[in-house]
Amino acid sequence: MININKLKGKIVERGMSVGTLAPQVGIDKATFYRKLQNGGEDFTIREVGLIVDALELNLVEANDIFFTQLVS
Repeated sequence: MININKLKGKIVERGMSVGTLAPQVGIDKATFYRKLQNGGEDFTIREVGLIVDALELNLVEANDIFFTQLVS
């Protein structure tokens, strides 16, 4: 499960918006919003990689956002 609040925070922190990030990920702005509203579950691995690159997230930031559940 993706931490949507942290993702949105990083988008703003980087001076971007969903409207500017979506094309860098290769999807429509409306599709990006829909995926956010669905808890981020519909993002593909490729899209997550592109989000990480576009937002210039380090490993800790990416893990905090995209791997929020503990695995036992």
